[in-house]
Amino acid sequence: MSTRAVALALVGVVTTGFGVTALAVEEAPPGGISVTKDLTAVIALHGLPCGNVVSATQQGQDDYVASCENGNRYRVFVGADGRVIVEKID
Repeated sequence: MSTRAVALALVGVVTTGFGVTALAVEEAPPGGISVTKDLTAVIALHGLPCGNVVSATQQGQDDYVASCENGNRYRVFVGADGRVIVEKID
C-alpha cells in the first residue's frame, strides 16, 4: 500500500477529536473505528511485527505511542514532510 494511504489512515486516527489520551481496544468513536485499530493497520502496513495494538497514548497532534500484544512499542507520527513514520521504542 502507498505511503499516501498510510498517511490517510493516520490522519483518520488523529482527526477523531478524542480528548482521551489512553484508549482501550474496545473504545471507538461513535460510527468509527478505534484509534488502536487504525494504529494496528498503520504498523502492519509498515511491515513491523505487532499483532494488535492493545493500548495507545496520544503524545501530541499526529503523534501516538502504541503498545502491541506481542510486547513491542512503537511511536507513530506524521513527520514534517507529511509522511507517516513508525519508530520502534526499546
